Amino acid sequence: MNRTEHHRACHLCEAICGLTIETATDPDATRRITSIKGDPLDSFSRGHICPKAVALQDIQNDPDRLRQPMLRSGDQWQPIAWQDAFDLVAERLSDLQQRDGQNAVAVYQGNPSVHNYGLMTHSNYFLGLLKTRNRFSATSVDQLPHHLTSFLMYGHGMLLPIPDIDHTDFMLILGGNPLASNGSIMTVPDVEKRLKAIQRRGGKVVVVDPRRSETAAIADQHLFVRPGGDAALLFGLLHTLFEEGLTRESHLPVDGLDQVRATIAELSAEAMSPRCGIAAQQIRQLARDFAAADTAVCYGRMGVSTQAFGTLCHWLVQLINLVTGNLDRVGGVLCTQPAVDIVGSTSGGHFNRWQSRVSGLPEYGGELPVSALAEEMLVEGEGRVRALVTVAGNPVLSTPNGRQLERALEDLEFMVSIDLYINETTRYADLILPSTSALENDHYDTTFNTLAVRNVTRFNRAIFDKPEGALHDWEIFVGLAKAFAARTGKELKPTLPPAQMIDYGLRSGRYGDASEHQLSLATLDEHPHGLDLGALQPNLRERLKTANGHVQAAPDVIMADLARFKDAPVVPAGELLLIGRRHVRSNNSWMHNYHRLVKGKPRHQLLMHPDDLSSRGLSDGQQVQVSSRVGVIEVQVLGSSDMMPGVVSLPHGWGHARQGVRMEIAYNQPGVSANDLTDERLLDVLSGNAVLNGVPVQVAGC
Repeated sequence: MNRTEHHRACHLCEAICGLTIETATDPDATRRITSIKGDPLDSFSRGHICPKAVALQDIQNDPDRLRQPMLRSGDQWQPIAWQDAFDLVAERLSDLQQRDGQNAVAVYQGNPSVHNYGLMTHSNYFLGLLKTRNRFSATSVDQLPHHLTSFLMYGHGMLLPIPDIDHTDFMLILGGNPLASNGSIMTVPDVEKRLKAIQRRGGKVVVVDPRRSETAAIADQHLFVRPGGDAALLFGLLHTLFEEGLTRESHLPVDGLDQVRATIAELSAEAMSPRCGIAAQQIRQLARDFAAADTAVCYGRMGVSTQAFGTLCHWLVQLINLVTGNLDRVGGVLCTQPAVDIVGSTSGGHFNRWQSRVSGLPEYGGELPVSALAEEMLVEGEGRVRALVTVAGNPVLSTPNGRQLERALEDLEFMVSIDLYINETTRYADLILPSTSALENDHYDTTFNTLAVRNVTRFNRAIFDKPEGALHDWEIFVGLAKAFAARTGKELKPTLPPAQMIDYGLRSGRYGDASEHQLSLATLDEHPHGLDLGALQPNLRERLKTANGHVQAAPDVIMADLARFKDAPVVPAGELLLIGRRHVRSNNSWMHNYHRLVKGKPRHQLLMHPDDLSSRGLSDGQQVQVSSRVGVIEVQVLGSSDMMPGVVSLPHGWGHARQGVRMEIAYNQPGVSANDLTDERLLDVLSGNAVLNGVPVQVAGC
């Protein structure tokens, strides 16, 4: 038996931790994983590892993972040859578009799309040929307000200032739980040690959340906030900074700050306190503490993105960093300078160039809000969606009102999924095209290096050979593109394998052939533990993509949205509001078919404050009925003093026991889908992002 040691990064979450993976070759020439550990020599993660990385072997060996194209016939699935599959997709989609127009075909791309470089480099090689405006992704149930805010203020949706966590003195976290997410829009391995290091050097960590989360539990201060009330808190903080003269001059050129100051004159801490549930004096003291710190970071994440004023929240986060002198500052927030720079090589983006057919929701970067997907299939009329392409996504469990989407999928004329599993969504597909596994292909992280708390780079070679008859995801898209182009007579541009694209990006970037680093793919092959390219440094001034090269503090569409905030009704007393929650083992629904990630204490229950249980005559551990405008579910409730009174919490991604799902471990897990309660009509109107936090619900005994 021969043993081999490999170095690889885990890209199942944003932490991109370096791993040491040992494999053994048995006498029959079968190779298997014998050990997965954190790589102590990794230039970024320094040996950190979480349960998801260890579960990579479960994914590799999972008997439920598809390994060849599958064609559905009624309730049965049968293998189909790759070329026959490509030709079928080309025939059905081209015929539908010829009959009903280009927009009759829709596309949905899921969260794993940014965790695999073949999807990043080549998905549009095929999807772009469809020329449909009905493109959707998981972005609009997650971080769309981040991108829209950066586009409006800095001119590019990926100019996302990242917390300089290793050098800050004060970190204010709103709606984020990095101990569970391993960072999010902040690539940060071993975040717990980094947060505790802030405290050891005399700094402070403050968490604002309707639940005392894992991160809140280690913070110096935790403040409960009413779901959907973060914008009110942030307005109170910004108003206090202005009113009490706590601002600092920025080195950046800025337009519109005087307009902001005048427009928020009535939004004082006292006025905002009833809307966020935090006392005015606490708001003012938090503003003073933040401004008094030598360096400080205001960081808002998914909890503030997925609420009715998500874009206002992220705009206010940026302004608070800006007016305290912490934007583009060491110890504050800084933009990365990655080895492969997608900011420098792409346009800034566009917003609201077209709208969805039924509800008129705005596009951003060529995508429409996914809350509109089901209605675009269900509502008759010219431009109705009749076919769907899904890529590494499970929107039935991941997007609002999943049951409505199920009904819409049942009525489609054709559906093809590029996916590894027959899950809650892909069971409706006519054809599933599975790629190789994560350990069977190379990987370079273009997205999460752009969000990292240090400038780092690493290229990972495949650990296992591509199985005979299998295709990498990029090869699937090339095959689909060739078949579609041949069918429609379209001209197909030549393409390169992803590794060659990355090599070109490395050589032409700031650390490439013309720099002292002279980065290339060959360089990275010589450094399997990755390369640290240095701490983040101020660079935003020269990277701004706005028309006049200035930070735009008062974008017109944001200033117009202030009227919606000012006119918003106060939440009625006694109403329960639903929020989600994350766990390090189950951030996404596709993590539930692996024993290492679902074992242990159940994590699917509804959490509720004991006083709310008592007032409704409910008891800890009983089965309850939870209802919203869109649906009713039954789930076990647990009393928890970690919950803010008036707030209940249910994680997303469960609820796998549905007919046709072929994921045995997931199917046998208890739990329900929180997105059978979330409402596709509740949106951040400005961006179209879904509201997943602050959903009104009722809870009663079964």
